[in-house]
Formats: sequence, C-alpha cells, structure tokens
Amino acid sequence: MTTLTRQPGPPKPPEARRHMLVRRWLTAITIVLLIGIPAGYLVVSAEQSRDSGRDKEAESSADGLRDKWPSKMKRRIFEVPVPEGAWRVGYFETSNWKTSRFYVQFRTTPKGLDKFLKGVGTSRDELRKGEVTIAERDAETVGWNFGLKGRAWAGTTHTNADPRPSQDITVDLTEPKKPWVYVVSTATP
Repeated sequence: MTTLTRQPGPPKPPEARRHMLVRRWLTAITIVLLIGIPAGYLVVSAEQSRDSGRDKEAESSADGLRDKWPSKMKRRIFEVPVPEGAWRVGYFETSNWKTSRFYVQFRTTPKGLDKFLKGVGTSRDELRKGEVTIAERDAETVGWNFGLKGRAWAGTTHTNADPRPSQDITVDLTEPKKPWVYVVSTATP
C-alpha cells in the first residue's frame, strides 16, 4: 500500500498592502451591514413603539376633550365623519364593559355641516330647533354647557341597530356661517 504525501508547494507571496486594506474595508462594511443596520432598525422600532405607548397613555389618562383630530380609525368605528376643513376639533373617549362613548366637537361651514350629517346618515331636515339631544351627564363629562341662553340649538338622534353606534347630535346655529357641532356616539358591544 502506498501513501501519497503531499509536498508543500511554493510559499505564497506576502499579501500586498493595497490588497490587505481592501480586504479589511470589505470586512468592516460587511460587519456594518450585517450587524449595524439590524441594530439601527431595532432602535428606531423601539423608539416608535415607546412613542406609541406614550400617546396611548396620554389619551387614556385624559380627563376632558383633547384639542386634536381623532384618528381616522376612531372616526370610522364610531361613525363620526368630521368634515375636512373643520376647525377647533376636539374629542374624548370613555369605555367600560357595557358601553363606549365618543365625544366630538368641531366648528365647520354650512356645507361641512350638511356633509357631516349626510355621512352620519341623517340631514339638516332632521334637526329639531330648540332641542339639545345630548344628555346632561354626557355634557358634564366633557364640560359642554348647553344651558346658555340666546343660543340657536338644534338636535337630532341618529339610531343604528347594535353593534353599530348611535349618535346624539346637537348643533349651535347661533352663527349660521360657522356652526358648532357636538356629537356623542355610543356603541354597545
């Protein structure tokens, strides 16, 4: 039986300095791409998650109207289509095991009011002059005062079958060109 032994070949020439620098740079870039980018993504993702948690905490600890537009999701869930161009928008949400209420106020134009009412499923013809349809308890929850004299109140209640929300709508038409709209949308799961 014969064993073959491998003879060592000629020695490798030493690596050129330029080649060594290129290899080290490629190694460094590879490490950055494989480790640095995912690590950076994790940091950004964690910060966004933390910000989201802070927003939710601030919202749940609010004890009155927030001077801010409600999210599209909330507007869709509670069926409160705040018209584009509305201003002085504020909202508040309460929830318990039995019901969820979504309070929204905004100022709009006559055209915006008509668009809002149509989006809810009602119309200006359904508004009853001199009537406030939002319960006193609900008004107190967010600090609305419907007892002011000399106001041109008009209201309606739009009822939907469960589980869809129903809306109590009261409009201040004292300034017809800039009506205030107050809505309490109530959902019973």
